[in-house]
Amino acid sequence: MAKLQVLDHPLIQHKLSLIRDEKTGSKEFRELVEEVAMLMAYEVTRDFPLQEVEVQTPVAVAKTKVISGRKVGLVPILRAGLGMVDGMLRLIPAAKVGHVGLYRDPETLSPVEYYCKLPSDIAERDLIVIDPMLATGGSASAAITFLKERGAKNIKLMCLIAAPEGIKAVQNAHADVDIFVAAVDECLNDHGYIIPGLGDAGDRLFGTK
Repeated sequence: MAKLQVLDHPLIQHKLSLIRDEKTGSKEFRELVEEVAMLMAYEVTRDFPLQEVEVQTPVAVAKTKVISGRKVGLVPILRAGLGMVDGMLRLIPAAKVGHVGLYRDPETLSPVEYYCKLPSDIAERDLIVIDPMLATGGSASAAITFLKERGAKNIKLMCLIAAPEGIKAVQNAHADVDIFVAAVDECLNDHGYIIPGLGDAGDRLFGTK
């Protein structure tokens, strides 16, 4: 079974509290989501391998380390996942960004792909699927399936807040995908919203309803 990591760094938890607050407006909400995504990126990339190199400093030659030829891809799930991209790109500026768009079929309730644009070398990249909310897990599981069907092999999932139901759904569908979250909340309500959650992340990011 893939591992679940709850990133409980004090800065992440402090900013997440502000994100949850219904009084936080769209501008501040966007800034906070971006900041938390950047902080979470530290932990999500912790297992990247290093190689030793020599660098000429102003004083002498230093033996130091750089990331060992790692190709990274960020894949936000439209639309709310877009709010986390810039924060991660600040730390991983060479990463390529793909996009997956999904909607839920009103009759079958199954996720349907309406847009998918990915780097051509997706099979060679370590992919991080990003979405603020992991509620039922349907969209995340479907997005990961679409990536695997296109050749992706190394995938992680990063979300701000998750419900136990969503975590279980992704783990059951994709036992090889590690999940990184800032908080695990209580449950889902009858409408599929995370309780206590933060409301609709997309609406709060973009000022829509």
